[in-house]
Amino acid sequence: MTDTVAAMKTLIQEINQHNHNYYTLDKPTISDKEWDALYDKLVAMEKETGVTLPSSPTQRVGGEILKGFEPHRHLSRLWSLDKAQNAEDLQAWHTRVLKLIADYNSKNPEQPLPDPSYVVELKFDGLTLNLTYERGQLVQASTRGTGTVGEGILAQIKTIKSIPLEIPYDQGTIEVQGEGMMFLSVLEAYNRTAAEPLKNARNAAAGALRNLNPKVTAERKLNAFFYNVGYSDNIQFTNHAEMLQFLRDNHFKVSDRTRFFATMEEVSAELERIAEERHSFDFLIDGSVVKLTDMRTREVLGYTEKFPRWAVAYKFEAEEATTILQSVSWEVGRTGKITPLARVEAVDLAGVTVQNCTLNNIGDIERKNLKHALGSLVYIRRSNDVIPEILGKVTEENDGGEIVYPTHCPSCGSELEMRGAHLFCNNRLGCSPQLVGRIAHFASRDAMDIETFSEMTASQLHQELDVRDPADLYNLQFEDLVKLERFGEKKARNLLDALEKSKSRDLASFLYALGIPNSGKTTTKVLADHYRSLAKLMEATPEELITLPDVGGIVADSIYTFFHDPVMVSSIERMLAAGVNPVAEEPAIVQASPDNPFFGKTIVLTGTLSTMGRDECAKKLEALGAKITGSVSKKTDIVIAGESAGSKLTKAQELGIRIIDDEQELLQLLGEA
Repeated sequence: MTDTVAAMKTLIQEINQHNHNYYTLDKPTISDKEWDALYDKLVAMEKETGVTLPSSPTQRVGGEILKGFEPHRHLSRLWSLDKAQNAEDLQAWHTRVLKLIADYNSKNPEQPLPDPSYVVELKFDGLTLNLTYERGQLVQASTRGTGTVGEGILAQIKTIKSIPLEIPYDQGTIEVQGEGMMFLSVLEAYNRTAAEPLKNARNAAAGALRNLNPKVTAERKLNAFFYNVGYSDNIQFTNHAEMLQFLRDNHFKVSDRTRFFATMEEVSAELERIAEERHSFDFLIDGSVVKLTDMRTREVLGYTEKFPRWAVAYKFEAEEATTILQSVSWEVGRTGKITPLARVEAVDLAGVTVQNCTLNNIGDIERKNLKHALGSLVYIRRSNDVIPEILGKVTEENDGGEIVYPTHCPSCGSELEMRGAHLFCNNRLGCSPQLVGRIAHFASRDAMDIETFSEMTASQLHQELDVRDPADLYNLQFEDLVKLERFGEKKARNLLDALEKSKSRDLASFLYALGIPNSGKTTTKVLADHYRSLAKLMEATPEELITLPDVGGIVADSIYTFFHDPVMVSSIERMLAAGVNPVAEEPAIVQASPDNPFFGKTIVLTGTLSTMGRDECAKKLEALGAKITGSVSKKTDIVIAGESAGSKLTKAQELGIRIIDDEQELLQLLGEA
């Protein structure tokens, strides 16, 4: 047994080193297949011995759903940062620093502080993490909380593959601080397969890390950057660069966008560069952080009641504002989820007049101290062109009107059920917004692509012709349609023609149109390509489904449950009886010519192509043996950029990736010029 455990330790070290190379350094040294073989070998050894070591990568997936978060008292306080909103504020901070150093040196001429030097770091917009290691082992992880006490989230943190479970430094206890986040490319990929897309990366990360089911955290594929050793009982650093090197040496992910400067003029120029580049990063930032580098100087300058005197956060130009929270309504989605929508007093924010703001769920309202906030001043923020979010109350007093949580569906009156962080209406067959939402989704462009159809059309057909299910669409009669308001003979005929045309949509589109929970376009295409038959898919077991790419346990269960729901089965049977015939597309014939410039290349499409749609272009490239992905990384070979290409093009330029932005050149390479 001893020899086997020793072999397991060696294997774990090997796998963890490969994880570090892949997730932290972005420099993989083995193929995915080779990594899988090592991992499977470890799983077999753990099963054989009944022993699972704390640093084993098999501990990252997440186990049982937790009952709650245990409070964790930090070994050293996590401080907030004073803020500089503009160049004047920054200069004022610097003037105070110089005065404090000068005052100290005048009193201590024998041991003066050195001339100040500075480090500029990105101010990540995620969730602050505090990790505790004892003798090299990760033993606790927590949120920032009050700065003194946070919430223990060790099970969730273990799912982040760039965070080491074991580090080389094993001489005592340390706490390291960083920021947990969801990269924007990961968010984009997640939303392509999600039944309920996430609104922004910050909330996606915070919600995942505070989810009591670690498997949900794992599905978000979070990442983390680290920038500080907040506590150590056995190690000290002379400067910030030395501390960052310690973090790197111990396999923590450290941002490569950290710069050191000797003067404030250089610092100011760097802050301007970061502001210009902020939207090119694959993660959210909301400013920069300026710190003095010398640790002894930091110790001498010390802290105010709230902030370190030796650091300041330089915030970007306001994308935040204050306004009055006027009301909260509760909206019903097609899946039955009840979402609060806030109405605020109109305010200009980042060039847009804002009146509606998102409130994700009841937990979001509680966390942001908004339960008693009606009529009160609140902070709002707009980022990434999504609907603005409310950040919290301006004051901490409960001096506003109460937001009353619904107990019954605002549409149909059914009693609501709390599932996870969200309220749901379970009356899926009698709740109008759910029915209308499902019908509109079924007819949408990426689904059955029924021309002339809209959500307004779905609502009208539901209210006036009692259309309650997508299958009902195929029973519509010309005589009934022409009687409707805003429906003349031409519109009625066009709709019936579009419905007839939709009967021959491909299998992937049909599966996406059905609205299978937790399954987006990418997943339904995987299902169509693999099974190539609706009947075979409907017979698939969860054990079969989970073996497919992009299909995890939750998704597999959702697919299986959906196709064994009598209501869904009846709906599908009615559509098939009406002539709907979803057939899998023929697989692309790969033209593996040595002269083909796209064969074996990883390609990203961005912007608008005028000569063909992006979907059409992607199919042509796949037929030539290319792999199409949605995000730009160092592994990308080519970016094809049409009009209005945004951050993906910028990132490709920074990484030196080949860019094709001339459609005539693209057509020539495709052999179509």
